[in-house]
Amino acid sequence: MEYSGSLSTGYICSPHESHYDELIDYWKKCPDVINMYFVTATYSEEILPYFPNEANHYVLASFVNSSSKLGMIKERIDNKLTFIFNISNSIFEKAYDKLNYISIYFMKYSYGSNEMSDIANIIARRDRVSKASLANIQLLNSGHLRFVFPYSKNILVLEVDGEKTHQSDQKYCERTRRDVARRGIALSNLISLSILEKLK
Repeated sequence: MEYSGSLSTGYICSPHESHYDELIDYWKKCPDVINMYFVTATYSEEILPYFPNEANHYVLASFVNSSSKLGMIKERIDNKLTFIFNISNSIFEKAYDKLNYISIYFMKYSYGSNEMSDIANIIARRDRVSKASLANIQLLNSGHLRFVFPYSKNILVLEVDGEKTHQSDQKYCERTRRDVARRGIALSNLISLSILEKLK
């Protein structure tokens, strides 16, 4: 299956397999792909029943304003899930030197503009968070999943810059999550992406 829907701005996260060379070459040439990374993924135990066939390593591509297919995502790739995170709203952003880590959360409740402002204010005080965005998830190769993930429209994506270790980044994001929780806004861990190499 090829994905041919309309994409706005966000990330596409596809399992890294040996036969993905053609896809990587395509994305390197694609003007809709702004950056591309080789990443390792860590899933929270809470979401494993929803995504039981996760991979350890992914190719992560950031895209912008793509009105056509982003390219060549096929079911034959070992039936591993490909995630698309469509950014619906950027709630905080600043310049950064080097993207090092992406921490993705889901919210079990829908929050209003006041709560989103609280999140933005808390994150703005975190010196290494370069961007926070609201997003939704689309899944490819999902026909075999037993359960539908019920929070796919309530996603928060944090981008962290710097040169710290990924263990340090994870602890940093956990402190950020706890800071938000103190304001009564519950964030649950979905997936963390540690950037190992920039491909584009």
